[in-house]
Amino acid sequence: MSQKIHVAIIGSGNIGTDLMIKILRHGEHLEMAALVGIDPDSDGLARARRMGVATTHEGVEGLLKLPGFEDIGIVFDATSAGAHHHNEKVLRAARPDLRLVDLTPAAIGPYCVPVVNLEANLAAPNVNMVTCGGQATIPVVAAVSSVARVRYAEIVASISSQSAGPGTRANIDEFTETTAQGLEAVGGAEKGKAIIVLNPAEPPLLMRDTVYVFSDSADQGQVEAAVEAMVEKVRAYVPGYRLKQQVQFDHYDQDNPLHITGLGRFSGLKTSVFLEVEGAAHYLPAYAGNLDIMTSAAAATAEKLAAGLLGETATLSGAEQ
Repeated sequence: MSQKIHVAIIGSGNIGTDLMIKILRHGEHLEMAALVGIDPDSDGLARARRMGVATTHEGVEGLLKLPGFEDIGIVFDATSAGAHHHNEKVLRAARPDLRLVDLTPAAIGPYCVPVVNLEANLAAPNVNMVTCGGQATIPVVAAVSSVARVRYAEIVASISSQSAGPGTRANIDEFTETTAQGLEAVGGAEKGKAIIVLNPAEPPLLMRDTVYVFSDSADQGQVEAAVEAMVEKVRAYVPGYRLKQQVQFDHYDQDNPLHITGLGRFSGLKTSVFLEVEGAAHYLPAYAGNLDIMTSAAAATAEKLAAGLLGETATLSGAEQ
């Protein structure tokens, strides 16, 4: 391909560096232009320089000073929720035409889960990738929603404490709030709840996600088929995403209801889905599936955005493991 969209990544930590490597190795419509950090001695910036990528340790203000900034079409933000508010303001003032892909829980723009609602958000100036837990579990809730009315969805995301860096730990509250909102706004649940567990086990365990979906009564075969089909769609760009075991069902009727805090008496179908996410180990270790699913989803989203800017088409796909 003779033409690609130039991109910059703000955040030279684990997520930003992994995303950079994905784009350098597998970018079809994307070309790395710059990696931005605030620590001149960070491993990410050093690695970027070795790979021929322009860098700055002066934050978003430094990005504006780099030669070629005017040619950048998409900027990823892999910092923190608080930092993204500042970065978005600075970038918008300098370049109102820039497209932003936000990997923080700031949620300035619409929530975006590629397999669920990317097509509806291709024109948005700033798309938010929700959270790692959201990217893993919202597709499942959306799958059940396609078959039956979902009254309540609750997810538990368990990640290795070693894969939870300063940014993740600083955004715990935002994680739970943003993921719960994403379960509702994108997944289709009337009410959502999210819980995150930092697992200190040694050796580190892979990311595990448990999804409980409480819906009106529905054909279990149709629900299971919808969930399995959705998992395969996610696997197109996150190869390490998989069902850990068969989808499970419990039925509650009016004579034997289930009491759910905040919802009250529930009668209908409970669908339990158990997921595992293994990282591609491009830069991060394989157990850091929570970070890999974010970079994979962001890269897949940007590929579609870039294809649109180039007047081409693209399918959701990811890097080979």
